[in-house]
Amino acid sequence: MRSVAGIVFLPLTILFSTATIVEASKCSINGLPLVSNISELPQDNYGRAGLSHTILAGSLLHGMKEIEVWLQTFAPGSRTPIHRHSCEEVLVVLRGNGVLYLAVDSHGKYPGSPQVFPIFTNSTFSVPVNDAHQVWNTDNQEDLQVLVIISRPPVKVFIYEDWFMPHTAAKLKYPYYWDEPCFEGPDKDEL
Repeated sequence: MRSVAGIVFLPLTILFSTATIVEASKCSINGLPLVSNISELPQDNYGRAGLSHTILAGSLLHGMKEIEVWLQTFAPGSRTPIHRHSCEEVLVVLRGNGVLYLAVDSHGKYPGSPQVFPIFTNSTFSVPVNDAHQVWNTDNQEDLQVLVIISRPPVKVFIYEDWFMPHTAAKLKYPYYWDEPCFEGPDKDEL
């Protein structure tokens, strides 16, 4: 060991001879490749028929702090539940057609009759914080595939039974289904 200007230099043999290789767990960011093949990433439907959800870059799985990126594929006729979350969301339609339902009044007592927006290949849309919405694949033959980017992960989702359910009655699902395997405890809520 030698020191130059207060900096201690260790022989490389000491540094590397004491290192042990530990295999990464499913929820560890250690050992994850910088570049991944999307078709080789794990996907699941989390109990929702017609959904394929893949986390491309996640807070719990990859250590992301500010955003999370998903690839979601909806089979013909499948949809998200009516929901809102305390984060921004941007969706890019990679293929297929469908409909975005977006609450007209997110500050009233309940979402109310939603606005209807057609979505299609190469369209993009953003959902403001806490606006109730639903994505629905209205095509009878083709999948709807979207790239989803959310802020402030892991996501806290409030689920509605219908568009006239009061906001205060919406059921909180946190951690959300795909975060459950890696969730370690309550996150500080900034709101």
